[in-house]
Amino acid sequence: METRIKTIHSQHFINGQFTDSDNLKTFQNINPATEGLIGTVAQAGEEEVNYAVAAARRALDGTWKDYTLQERSKILRRIGDLILERLDELAYLESIDTGKPLPLAKKIDIPRAAYNFHFYADYMISMGNEAYQQDKEAFHYSYRHPVGVVGLIKPWNLPLLLLTWKLAPALATGNTTVIKPSEWTPLTATALMEICKEAGLPNGVVNLVHGYGTGSTGEAISKHPDVDAISFIGEVKTGKAIMKSGAESLKKLSFELGGKNPNIIFSDADIEEVIETTIKSSFINQGEVCLCGSRIYVERPIYEEFIRKFAERTKELTVGNPLHEETDIGALISKEHYESVINYLAIAKNDGGEIVTGGGRPEGLDSGYYIEPTIITGLERTSRCVREEIFGPIVTITPFDMEEEVIMQANDTHYGLSATIWTNDIKRAHRVAQSIRAGIIWVNTWFLRDLRTPFGGTNQSGIGRAGGMHSLDFYTELSNITIKL
Repeated sequence: METRIKTIHSQHFINGQFTDSDNLKTFQNINPATEGLIGTVAQAGEEEVNYAVAAARRALDGTWKDYTLQERSKILRRIGDLILERLDELAYLESIDTGKPLPLAKKIDIPRAAYNFHFYADYMISMGNEAYQQDKEAFHYSYRHPVGVVGLIKPWNLPLLLLTWKLAPALATGNTTVIKPSEWTPLTATALMEICKEAGLPNGVVNLVHGYGTGSTGEAISKHPDVDAISFIGEVKTGKAIMKSGAESLKKLSFELGGKNPNIIFSDADIEEVIETTIKSSFINQGEVCLCGSRIYVERPIYEEFIRKFAERTKELTVGNPLHEETDIGALISKEHYESVINYLAIAKNDGGEIVTGGGRPEGLDSGYYIEPTIITGLERTSRCVREEIFGPIVTITPFDMEEEVIMQANDTHYGLSATIWTNDIKRAHRVAQSIRAGIIWVNTWFLRDLRTPFGGTNQSGIGRAGGMHSLDFYTELSNITIKL
């Protein structure tokens, strides 16, 4: 399968046309599983961002504003259908771009990307606005306008899934967009532009510019005075930089940032079910998921049993070529990120941690950015490995004795994205869930999502919420109209 393609050149998509940069500047796109060259990517400068924003502004004020809700819904549904028609191709592109297992991309990433469009195609035509009658004096109703030109700056771990999670509601509510995918994962975003064009979106409604972040393409988008809002998914440091860049024009902001999520396991939980789900919540997508439960807290009566069974199950995972069907864990995204994760393993050892299993590069994989799924015990809560987001296949496990103790430890973080609680005591489940400071809390499950519900984090895990009406609120401006009777 490695010979299916030679090299791919990823271009910008501006005003309905694929194009290179004016100065023909490019950068390389590297396959993280092989360290080989996938191809080249056009690198946008300020000029290309200006072109894209101007195209988006023209489209916003052009025929797009006259599309009815039903017409927009039809286009969104068509985009979702086309994604599914190209499932195998998109999954392959996602796999070689990110290093994730091909079966995972086929099962999760691409179907969910299509569903994001299908969901909003249905959701937006079923929602109404507020209306109030004030006795016999007046009638008040709310009216929603598109927020305008929206900058979508997206991450590398779930490139198509997370881009469509934001693009679908932005289009459903009548906005136009300028998209910057991660410089590490340009392929599926570029393919999505082909799909949007085929689905019948007017020129300029979606625009794509490739490039880097701070001091480059991403900053040019976030500073641009004609960009009305920014939706960003990524790390905290970049989010802070975007916030500063957008402050001059008081842009509307939606941030989904990092997480250091607790996984709390009480002794009355079904341990076999816990093990199977925790394998996923720890190591799926190489642990490169903001919702991964990387801090595992286990009640002491089952602590030893859990570690033994969890380690046995972890050792069964296959690390290897992402294109092979039997692969469970692929390669990390880049050399830079690989070295960062390896550094945390050194920190854990220096802090007195015990590597229960994993802890290095798998044998026989001499090229590519591979790390074994790793379990660490014995770390104090002050260790950087416990406090900082590693974003790799590494978890720490800590015993606890009291409910109050584990709540305190779970909340001892600068983040607040998600948490998982395992217990068969319904009163405890509610009590603990309501005591955790996080935006998303699962009880006896993980990653179970209903797209109508609020998604987002507290503290440094984000600003705002997405999903259902919450996305509607971000991508529209609400006006109140009063009619005197």
